[in-house]
Amino acid sequence: MAGIVWESWIGTVAAIGIALVAAAAAIGLMALAMALISRKVAWVRDIARRSRNALLATTAVVAVWIACAVSEPATAQWWPSLSRMFLIATILAGSWLLGALVSFGFERLMAREETHLVGPDARRRRTQLLVIHRLLLVAIAVLALGTVLATFPEMRAVGTSLLASAGIVSIIAGLAAQSILGNLIAGVQVAFTDAIRVGDVVVVEGEWGRIGEINLSYVVVYIWDERRLVVPCSYFTTTPIETWTRKSDAILGTVYMDLDWRVPMAEVRAEFQRIIEASPAWDGRSSSALVTDSQGGYVTVRFVMSSKDSSDQWDLRCEVREQLMTWLQREHPEALPRTRVSIGASDAAD
Repeated sequence: MAGIVWESWIGTVAAIGIALVAAAAAIGLMALAMALISRKVAWVRDIARRSRNALLATTAVVAVWIACAVSEPATAQWWPSLSRMFLIATILAGSWLLGALVSFGFERLMAREETHLVGPDARRRRTQLLVIHRLLLVAIAVLALGTVLATFPEMRAVGTSLLASAGIVSIIAGLAAQSILGNLIAGVQVAFTDAIRVGDVVVVEGEWGRIGEINLSYVVVYIWDERRLVVPCSYFTTTPIETWTRKSDAILGTVYMDLDWRVPMAEVRAEFQRIIEASPAWDGRSSSALVTDSQGGYVTVRFVMSSKDSSDQWDLRCEVREQLMTWLQREHPEALPRTRVSIGASDAAD
């Protein structure tokens, strides 16, 4: 190696090759160490997998930058511009690596929380962690962009003058009150005021579904028929919504039937109780069968039943409705609704 003239393009190629080999060796040793550690600590393998590409990019950029700095390019007039490009690439690659590590950390935290918490508490914690995760990723991106811009002296001067300008500050304050930034603020508010959580069952715009995603500016509601309803976060801070899982997943459901006046309620109650007791969807908390209305030729019978969550409640209501209908058709057809018409001769006029 003593015969190599580093201040030449051959020396530059050699320096880059040596730097890349050294970087590959360092990464190989790190991977070996992580493989050994992962035998006792399983998550080390996962973090190595998640950060591999970002680490390779960061290491490669730094290695080539160092190689160029000690060889021919460092003596060229355009070296300052090239060096700045390497600095920007290092900042971006490092931000990528930091983002990958942050994402892995939050995924581990959410997985641990899901094993310790269930129901509304688990959904609340998951929602808050998701929002904090996205806020941190946005903060990393903004800081990386700001650092990149700060590498240009001209941009530093412009940025300082702009931030010092009262007029620009007023514009920023005005924009914060507008829909975009206001929606971002609403997203944070939705997460930390516990108004809705990922997994909550809600009725939004007349549609029944579950909260599938809470992003910084919008919420995605997974409709039961596999449609997706995208709603701005500000909607949930300004509009009343119906939620079925605010404090608990347990829920009451009702089935209404219009039946004839001759319906034998004692037998209907007994059959209803038999149906729900035989169903795994009933949680045993509550049940009742009452006549709640009577108009014209019908009586309205309301069946109330409880389930541990909305999914079981839907299945139980369908089961009760179907089995009661079949039972009435078979055992008490006289109880089915019917229309009565009285036909008779009118009295003769005097």
